[in-house]
Amino acid sequence: MSEAPTFWDTRYAREDYIFGEAPNAFVARQAARLKAGWRALAVGDGEGRNGVWLAEQGLSVQSVDSSRVAQAKALALAERRGVTLELRLADLTKWVWPEDTFDAVVAIFVQFASASERVRMFAGMQRALKPGGLLLLEGYRPEQIAYGTGGPSAVENLYTEALLRDAFGAMEIIELSAYDAAIHEGVAHNGMSALIDLVARRRD
Repeated sequence: MSEAPTFWDTRYAREDYIFGEAPNAFVARQAARLKAGWRALAVGDGEGRNGVWLAEQGLSVQSVDSSRVAQAKALALAERRGVTLELRLADLTKWVWPEDTFDAVVAIFVQFASASERVRMFAGMQRALKPGGLLLLEGYRPEQIAYGTGGPSAVENLYTEALLRDAFGAMEIIELSAYDAAIHEGVAHNGMSALIDLVARRRD
């Protein structure tokens, strides 16, 4: 007996890619920090746009998401681009995160978790990195609600500089920037947006 479709299965069940097929702009700007041969974890990778781009840079990518529908689209995108992804189906709020495994963890707009679930996820992201590993994280700030151009409607799901400094204070913070910019990522993220970016390194 097949499982009932999840909210995300239903959302992704359309022909187009709701967040587009191109990588997130913040991730693409980090290309110089990444090295071919690295092992990367793409968190909440959905339809695969970021995981596929990472694979195109020569990284070995595990793409984790809770939606079977999204992962089927991610696989199709990878095949069209001539790269491979290691797909892992998992509920990130319950997932047992691997330890000391990845050279890079990439988490873009993974803002679906409650405050307590987010604490566990953020701890898992750090634990999954090898010592010296790199975290790339982008999210929406509370000001995004006024823009209404994508992202969660609950303010508690949004990120502030203080929240990220507290959550990742044990890491070396290389870049933490809050800014507004127009983004065009499919139909779901489209228009002026209140963003916050974090680049941090797990200490040796």
